[in-house]
Amino acid sequence: MLSHNRIWAAIDALAERHRLSPSGLARRAGLDPTSFNKSKRQGADGRQRWPSTESIAKVLDATGASIDEFFSFFTGPADETALPQGSFPPQAGTIPLLGFAQAGAGGFFDDGGFPAGQGWDVVEFPSSPGRKAGVYALEVQGDSMLPLYRDGDVLIVEPGAQVRRGDRVVVKTREGEVMAKVLHRQGPRTIELLSLNPDHPNRSFEMREIDWIARIIWASQ
Repeated sequence: MLSHNRIWAAIDALAERHRLSPSGLARRAGLDPTSFNKSKRQGADGRQRWPSTESIAKVLDATGASIDEFFSFFTGPADETALPQGSFPPQAGTIPLLGFAQAGAGGFFDDGGFPAGQGWDVVEFPSSPGRKAGVYALEVQGDSMLPLYRDGDVLIVEPGAQVRRGDRVVVKTREGEVMAKVLHRQGPRTIELLSLNPDHPNRSFEMREIDWIARIIWASQ
């Protein structure tokens, strides 16, 4: 199973293989030189930060390493920060992709918030037979989610996954509004959401106003 320790250990090992520091590896891949620094692997709030799939793809392209080679570097110890099984397994595949504006238009999801209907594009994302069905991608549009998510970023979400306070989630209301927020509090009757962009207000809804909630499990940035 992938874990926070193991994926960063793989990046460090790949850098060492090419006689580079983590900063040198990031620079070669065209990323911010501090992207892979140890200080960037945990947020100020104590939450683990994971490298994006886009960053890993750029590193593989810059070094000529294959995805199999990258996963062969998984030497870090297992820990409690492991992603749920199936969130990022080592086998390439595709998942459905939709823009936020389309997601609010209706007809693309079933009653549980799982992909349905026609009109979906697809995006590459590592997958395996063990991954839970229904994982899909939403493309960020506009600046309402800055500074965390920018226009064009892709959010990988898992409908039906358990959500807890502090999780980043995508929420769709019965009025057709789709938003990415941080879950602050959820009760039997109401839900409180914190905005990612300080220029946008926090939101509160009655649960009867909510169509579905899906947890964000990955983001390409």
